[in-house]
Amino acid sequence: MSPDGLDDLSGRRFLVTGATGFVGRRLCARLAARKARITALVRETSVRAGLPSGARLIVGDLTSASDAGAVREAAADADCVFHLAAVVKARSAEGYWRCNAEGSGRLAEILATLASPPRLVVCSSLAAAGPARPGRPRTEDEPPAPVSHYGRSKLAGELAVRERADVLPVIAIRPPIVYGPGDPAFLPSLVPMIRSGLVIKSGFGPRHYSVIHVDDLCTALLAAATRGTRMCPGVADSGVYTVSDGTEHTWQGICRAVADALGRRPPLVLPVPHAMTRGVAECAEALGRLGGFVPPLNRDKSRELRCAAWTCSAERARTDLGFVPSIALAEGIAATLRT
Repeated sequence: MSPDGLDDLSGRRFLVTGATGFVGRRLCARLAARKARITALVRETSVRAGLPSGARLIVGDLTSASDAGAVREAAADADCVFHLAAVVKARSAEGYWRCNAEGSGRLAEILATLASPPRLVVCSSLAAAGPARPGRPRTEDEPPAPVSHYGRSKLAGELAVRERADVLPVIAIRPPIVYGPGDPAFLPSLVPMIRSGLVIKSGFGPRHYSVIHVDDLCTALLAAATRGTRMCPGVADSGVYTVSDGTEHTWQGICRAVADALGRRPPLVLPVPHAMTRGVAECAEALGRLGGFVPPLNRDKSRELRCAAWTCSAERARTDLGFVPSIALAEGIAATLRT
């Protein structure tokens, strides 16, 4: 039996938002391998290459109220909806909020009006919970304390779908750093520094992180399609699960794993003041405005980089979802860099 317990999904219908993204493409491939019937809600501008050939594509945008009909059509007869659509970098708080908070609420509102509301599995983020205290991985029952606009928008999205949880079965998965084949940000930004032999670290003192391979995240999402405790409107931590590879990693350890996979010596990790990181982020944003893009390092990301620990416990996911990660960091990075 597969790790998620879903070997054959023949005849089961799934709607995936964010299907053309990093996690979405991987999840759709897993669903197709299990013979599921897939509907992908895609924006007009989405690059659709790589989606399973049998997937039904519906053009619609969760940020547009006028697209409610398309969303309703996409969700019709779905057994489960995987909500992966998100904005991970934006020029303003409003840019995050429009998709991550308002878009999630709009999706939940539409699903709740269906004659038979499907199960909704939301891919949230550890950023919605906030950083951990060093040496004490964050658990789901701790009050959320996001530090970035992105994190606050993801938490607002969770709260928006929770408002419909009286009629809509909802579960939220909060992953930490996600990496693997197709990773658009984490490894692509780290590998050039490793090759140069010098990696910058924002702030002084140790930094600790939880990570998860994209395939293990997909395993957790698929498990949540049939297992786990659903959200309750009045219980803040109900139906929320953090997941990881089960190991607390140091920044130096992550850099060493990448260096090993590249056949390089461990790089020099150079700490710099947070003020310098923010200054670089401001300059990157200025260049981005001229070039019409949002840089990976921006002021919002610099707020998260100030924190000493982004770690979480996966114990609740193990108990309720049967989630057991299968890909260790060194193995996952080596395989990813070979692709």
